[in-house]
Amino acid sequence: MAKDWLHQQAELTLTRLIPRLTPYLASLSPSEQVLFFERLQTQTPIILSSLMTLYGSQYDFFYHLEQILITAMSYYVARSSELKALDQQREADRHWFQSEQMVGAMCYVDLFAGDLAGIADKIPYFEELGITYLHLMPLFRSPEANSDGGYAISSYREVDPRLGTTPQLADLASALRAKGISLVIDFVYNHTSDEHEWALKALAGDENYQDYYYMFPDRTLPDQYEPYLREIFPDQAPGSFTYMPQIERWVWTTFNSFQWDLNYRNPNVFREMLGELLFLANVGIEVLRFDAVAFTWKELGTSCENLPQAHTLIQAMYALAQVVAPALEFKSEAIVHPDEVVRYFGAGKECRISYHPLLMVLLWDALATRKVNMLYHAMEKRFTIHPDCAWVNYVRCHDDIGWGFADEDAGELGIHGYDHRQFLNAFYTGRFEGSFARGLPFNYNPVSGDARISGTAASLCGLESALEHDDPNEIAVAVRRILLIHSIIMSMGGLPLLYLNDEIGTLNDYSYENDPAKAADNRWMHRPTTDWERMEKRHDANTTEGRIYQGLRRLIQLRKSLPALGGQHTRFIPTDNPHVFAYMREHGQRVLVIANFSEQPQTVDERLLAIVGLSLNVVDLISEVAPTQTLAPYQFQWITKKI
Repeated sequence: MAKDWLHQQAELTLTRLIPRLTPYLASLSPSEQVLFFERLQTQTPIILSSLMTLYGSQYDFFYHLEQILITAMSYYVARSSELKALDQQREADRHWFQSEQMVGAMCYVDLFAGDLAGIADKIPYFEELGITYLHLMPLFRSPEANSDGGYAISSYREVDPRLGTTPQLADLASALRAKGISLVIDFVYNHTSDEHEWALKALAGDENYQDYYYMFPDRTLPDQYEPYLREIFPDQAPGSFTYMPQIERWVWTTFNSFQWDLNYRNPNVFREMLGELLFLANVGIEVLRFDAVAFTWKELGTSCENLPQAHTLIQAMYALAQVVAPALEFKSEAIVHPDEVVRYFGAGKECRISYHPLLMVLLWDALATRKVNMLYHAMEKRFTIHPDCAWVNYVRCHDDIGWGFADEDAGELGIHGYDHRQFLNAFYTGRFEGSFARGLPFNYNPVSGDARISGTAASLCGLESALEHDDPNEIAVAVRRILLIHSIIMSMGGLPLLYLNDEIGTLNDYSYENDPAKAADNRWMHRPTTDWERMEKRHDANTTEGRIYQGLRRLIQLRKSLPALGGQHTRFIPTDNPHVFAYMREHGQRVLVIANFSEQPQTVDERLLAIVGLSLNVVDLISEVAPTQTLAPYQFQWITKKI
């Protein structure tokens, strides 16, 4: 079969460039050189087509292409033998992150353990809990006053000195890997801080670096862009452009005035950011969470979100990373319409791992409404993804909870999206009669009525309210809610992710109000400093901490014992009970998960087990007895054949 035009061009391009590139690999063994060019040949069609789409109209395109490949080669040469061995291991197991052995956790270094040395000291704790994937929140140098929780990056290569050093980070990655734990960090992809070296040079008048950002001499173009743009933080950062009097320029600042959007129309920015990415891969990072992927490309007359070129950028980055460091995976952070979230998988050629914000939102929806109709409907309709990819399932993270369900999904069930969001906001801020939740509204927009919710899992599940009332029954019910939603993320297809401190039921920390640097951002309420004295209570099943911790730890252990919970395939099962959610996991064995989202007992059809082929000789792994037709309040069952 004749090769298509693109493959022909790829081969011709590679043939022309190989003689000029080979000297850069001179320090490597012949086998390593061969391996590099084999990988490059495999990825060249994607690399070339992506870069031509982005930069092909530039007269010096092939110069930039050559410089990008030289950048890739330099990091391949510098990559350690330990990491090159990991590359080959992961090439042989391309779906390693889909395994039932994978259980994730995330935390801020300083809040959880003080510094990187403290995180290293906590490795035995991660092993005890069963963690195999550790996401450390932003830990690189950022402005002291305006850091946006570390997302205003001043250097992609320098760890915040208060947390440690970059060599310490590399040592930590290696120590975690030795214990079977993959290290994950954020890659702030859309912007830098205004104190980054590039920004400082731009402020000093260097036109080359001014072109690394979107800068405008007057308001003409910003005023043409602005009507189409969404305000991300209307309270603290209204608008999308900031005036810099030092250089008499308006700078594009989607998120905050001190976070400058990078200009990916400039191929030098692509090359520089590729270098930053590969540097982190060589530190030993195994997964990079791509922050704010939706905003990276700008086009006049559009919302400048989720544009096709944003996907093309990631495709090019991923293909080049697969040449240099195939052990590295990308995880997308796209809190956008569910249809757009799925597109960042790129059929396995962009971010093969993605947060599943829709599941997170609909778990909280089901708890508030006590009904699973929207959860079932949306999951059946939207859960299936490319087989090479995986969802990251979570009940909350460091960020707020925004009600990002699809209005069309709600409409198909007779639910008005706007009104329903208002109900959820009222419920989770305790303003709805009978609410058990204790949350705060984040970034309330008085014009649109939009808001998001801040709060820890325990406080949103009713534990804070129950403890205030000192009501043992309410406390028990709150604990059941916490375990219920975590049972879903542990058993549904994908990689479960815990926000550390939730495993002991940590409540909202209102002391953030006393810190001037945090007082304006109530998300710090659910980012508490870990109380290690309280953490010791996890061993005592008579404490609330112990009941939650031991319940979660048992779920993790059960997950790891069940091959059916690996992979991504999930079949959702109708139960004919609006309060009961069910799905089947199957991979060498079958596990049926049934969950009651109501504080009332609920009955499922007695024929359900027979319908899914689990009617005889079965056990509920949670209770360790035969499954029951009637589920107690917030009870969940994992049903499978007895061994």
